[in-house]
Amino acid sequence: MKKSTSERKLKNIGSVLLLMLGILCLLYGLVIVLAGSGTTFFLVWFGFGILFMILALLKKKNLFEKVPRKLKNISFILLLVCLIIFMITEGLIASHFSDRGEQNADYLIVLGAQVWADGPSPVLRFRLDSAVRYLEENPDSICIVTGGQGYNEPFTEAEGMRDYLLTKGIREDRILMENQSKNTVENLRNCLTFLDENKDTVCIVTNDFHLFRAMHLAEGVGYEKASGLAAPSSLPYLPNNMLREFLGVWKDLIVGNFLIKC
Repeated sequence: MKKSTSERKLKNIGSVLLLMLGILCLLYGLVIVLAGSGTTFFLVWFGFGILFMILALLKKKNLFEKVPRKLKNISFILLLVCLIIFMITEGLIASHFSDRGEQNADYLIVLGAQVWADGPSPVLRFRLDSAVRYLEENPDSICIVTGGQGYNEPFTEAEGMRDYLLTKGIREDRILMENQSKNTVENLRNCLTFLDENKDTVCIVTNDFHLFRAMHLAEGVGYEKASGLAAPSSLPYLPNNMLREFLGVWKDLIVGNFLIKC
């Protein structure tokens, strides 16, 4: 009797923890919505929230007890493998958080992100402010701003980025625009038209969580003399960005946009 009471308490604790985790995921998804990120990735957090709440209900009703032991073991192994893959990938992403880029690059490429009517989104502003500092320290470097116009943007990302750099004192003759691309791969591929691939050195600027994937995509499209400059990012939104990058890395790996060198 004592043992069954203890087991019931553990089950209740487990269901409460799953329920709390589900609520946290739903609330975090709402935070991402209110941030105006410009994507629908917040739906992933809503999905996790609903999943954890369903699991909490199943645990509360003791329905897990009806699952065959063999199926439980297989599920546990698959979950463990997925967790290991996730942790390794996140470690690779984090390994570029401190990249400072090579100095005196011929070209500084700023990868595109969402622009609003009143200026760059916070994510893009981090990239641009890092670019400004680099351009001030390296007066001979030419800046290439990248990005076309998305369905929810008032103008091209490249145009918004150029205007922001001008307000920060960067001369217009130091700014080139690539304004046709729709994603990072196109950002990088289209910028090759400005470069002498065998001669010019390039520094690529993007947020810390995005730099690992950006550098491997650059290698995949033909960059031979590229380094990366990690711009900061907003800590409250880092879990969302890291999860999104995990999925982005595996998507690009599967479709062959880049290979991870071991």
